[in-house]
Amino acid sequence: MKITFGDKRIEKLVNDIKSLQKSYGSIGAKIIRRRLDDLQAAYTLEDIRYLPGKYHELKENRKGQLATHLEEPNRLIFMPDHNPIPLTESGSLNWKAINCIKIIEITNYHGK
Repeated sequence: MKITFGDKRIEKLVNDIKSLQKSYGSIGAKIIRRRLDDLQAAYTLEDIRYLPGKYHELKENRKGQLATHLEEPNRLIFMPDHNPIPLTESGSLNWKAINCIKIIEITNYHGK
């Protein structure tokens, strides 16, 4: 799958293992890289849907975005990088048609 980034800061962070380790620790950095490798190896989002990481669509003010679990409480947040975004008839994301994503951030969106 093609991966782009919302800004240069996040792109630089995830592509520099030393920076990742400094920011998220050794285990956190390994998990982040594993999730990114899984995403890059997939053809569509459907290919990663049931892999470790609990990939899921977000709701409310983050509708249209997706997340995967990292080391608790952090999540990798991304969104389809399509125009228009492929949707199913029911209005949810069409995981089978999404083959480009944009990494937005690594965060604890639950605020815990």
